[in-house]
Amino acid sequence: MRSTVTPSPSSSLLPSRFFHRTQAAALPPLPRRNSLVDRNGTFPKALSQNRLAVTSPVNRVVIAAAAVTPASPQIEEDAPSAAIPSGADVVRRFYDGINRRDLDSVEGLIAEKCVYEDLIFPNPFVGRKAIMEFFNKFVDSISGDLKFAIDDISADDSLAVGVTWHLEWKGKPFPFSKGCSFYRLEVNNGQRQIIYARDSVEPALKPGEAALTAIRGVTWLLQQFPQLADRLPQ
Repeated sequence: MRSTVTPSPSSSLLPSRFFHRTQAAALPPLPRRNSLVDRNGTFPKALSQNRLAVTSPVNRVVIAAAAVTPASPQIEEDAPSAAIPSGADVVRRFYDGINRRDLDSVEGLIAEKCVYEDLIFPNPFVGRKAIMEFFNKFVDSISGDLKFAIDDISADDSLAVGVTWHLEWKGKPFPFSKGCSFYRLEVNNGQRQIIYARDSVEPALKPGEAALTAIRGVTWLLQQFPQLADRLPQ
């Protein structure tokens, strides 16, 4: 025989706030740290602006769910649109432009007041205009199959770069074409440019120990006649 439980008449007389407390007690507690409420017991600014009624059990569930929802990342408006290339990258672009005979791309890598020393010439080339005129003569005087190949390049300092290189003819090493170069760079208007360059190329004639004999003779003359040092070419 099934027994039937009849609710006590007194239960219907309980105040409504009793049921609200019972329902609220069954809900999970609000997170207190690192989420919705900080250590001081205050709500984040976004929630305080919405003026959510946290006393309602339904709103407490909504707030708890919002606390565990990851926020969308903010994009820094002040971040630079593009990073300035390193000194080594600028020098690589320089050689690539020469190899492709694209002097327009090379010109932007040269500072307006750049000084370029090629040690087989008696005087340096001063200024972007003079340097670009020399490069035009250079690319017009050699075959398009003759290209620079970088052997090694320093990358630790973005304002000073050293390079060792050689020339190749259709992918094969060209005789007497080894060289080393030094580049000093500076940043102008957000762009890294070459402000000084020096090239030293392998000589076709190699005197060997005769060069030591010549140096020994010159130093002996300077020791005997120190005033000659003022007449030496710079």
